[in-house]
Amino acid sequence: MSEDSQTDQMPAEAGPLSQYMGEIPPSPSWFQKAISAGYETRFVRVKGARIHYQCWSSPKKPGLLLVHGNGAHAHWWDFIAPYFADRYNVVAMTFSGMGESDWRDEYDMETFAEEQIAVCEASGMFKHEQKPIIVAHSFGGFVTILTGAEYGDRLSGTVIVDSPVNPPERQHHRRGRAIRGNRVYPDLTTALSRFRLAPPQPCDNHYAMDYIARWSLKQVDNERGKGWSWRFDPDIWQRFDFGRPASELLKATACRIALFRGEDSELMPDEVKVYMEKLLDRKVPFVSIPHAFHHVMLDQPLPFVAALRALLADWDHSEPNRVTVAKS
Repeated sequence: MSEDSQTDQMPAEAGPLSQYMGEIPPSPSWFQKAISAGYETRFVRVKGARIHYQCWSSPKKPGLLLVHGNGAHAHWWDFIAPYFADRYNVVAMTFSGMGESDWRDEYDMETFAEEQIAVCEASGMFKHEQKPIIVAHSFGGFVTILTGAEYGDRLSGTVIVDSPVNPPERQHHRRGRAIRGNRVYPDLTTALSRFRLAPPQPCDNHYAMDYIARWSLKQVDNERGKGWSWRFDPDIWQRFDFGRPASELLKATACRIALFRGEDSELMPDEVKVYMEKLLDRKVPFVSIPHAFHHVMLDQPLPFVAALRALLADWDHSEPNRVTVAKS
């Protein structure tokens, strides 16, 4: 839900960056400093596919894995991760079929969860005496709910960011999209103008959108043409197994858990908040970020950093209210 790379299935009107092409407002100094922070680019192979991840700090520190949403990639965290590098072994990963990771013939939630664990393993997180924490946005949050249920005994906790587990009256049938390849655009400017957020929402931080959009594209020369195309596998949802219901997995979380949402997110209204709290016995933190929509770390990056820092600092010095049972 972070980025719809299947632009040939979208309406013909230009994306939200088009009106700013050539005149993107300058980025603030904090953003420039963050994206200039050095990181290492690495890959780990999971079930035959190379999985991309980035490391900002040392495995001598406790692990903090940052996970993106649908159609997105590790670079969504480039301006967030450095704020945690002093305290944590910060790593951002990219699921298969997205970003710089390999595509697969088939996809399923269990494999995505295995990719998370493999990245934790490869980046040295399980060698530290303190178990790692996973922070995941949108679709990545649903994968992390599964990871928390299946591998929670290996984690200190999970932070689920604007991933709505809907009450029965809000649930809808999940269907795959029509199979179409990614459109090839003749130049970078045209491609950038087609970048958009899904679900649609306003966003004032156009410099951040421009940064993310550039990392979302690749140069191609194939049967569809020569130019620029999105990195996301356009057929992924035609070959996907969603697995067990998210409500069941959320209740089965076997480690600490916290929930974040954008206070103005259309996906996480109060009724969803109340339902998710009920599933977790109303004994976990639920943090609402003011003036943020679904893409919380894009809408309000510094308030998101401050809230996450506060939560993690509390977890360092407190005991969970909710009793969890490690998976045997």
